[in-house]
Amino acid sequence: MTDLQQQFGQIDIYLFDQILRRRIAPGMRIFDAGCGDGRNLVYLLQEGYEVFGVDLDPRAIDAVRQSARSLAHALPLNNFRVEPIETSSFPDSFADLAISSAVLHFARDDDHFAAMLRGTWRVLKPGGLFFCRLASSIGIESQVERITHRQAGRSFVLPDGSERYLVDEALLVAVTKELGGRLEDPLKTTVVQNRRSMTTWVVRKD
Repeated sequence: MTDLQQQFGQIDIYLFDQILRRRIAPGMRIFDAGCGDGRNLVYLLQEGYEVFGVDLDPRAIDAVRQSARSLAHALPLNNFRVEPIETSSFPDSFADLAISSAVLHFARDDDHFAAMLRGTWRVLKPGGLFFCRLASSIGIESQVERITHRQAGRSFVLPDGSERYLVDEALLVAVTKELGGRLEDPLKTTVVQNRRSMTTWVVRKD
């Protein structure tokens, strides 16, 4: 078990699935939008991928830079930046894979959600893969309560008491078309009993 943790860290199991299916392959350039401390990047750093990331938390960026120092000595530390996703300084169409793992459901409102999504999609090459995990209302529609006392768009209170911006199937299908992409996999949703629902959204940029 220790060896597996050293090799893969705390990688999202659904991102790991994309690696097993060879959709993430050596030589690809990876952009992690909201990378945190790099929990999804351990394997990719060790295997020599060209990895980039942004996060608003300076401590998280310090942590992922430390991981890069130890796991990928030649990787420039400036690949990891304290920046908002929606206005990052990375160029258009430079990444083969864009990761958005447990990030978009922290959107403040509809405009913020759209801005973060566009900021992530912008850096992706045509033909590139967008991997996203986010909270949704799928399967728990009767257990969530919309927040109506402020202009928060699709913000809800979840069964566990937390507040999240929640998507549903109709929205994700519509947004996929608006972005000019196509679903690489059917939407997959995991319902965590009496807590939350998490959906995996994987899109190919046409």
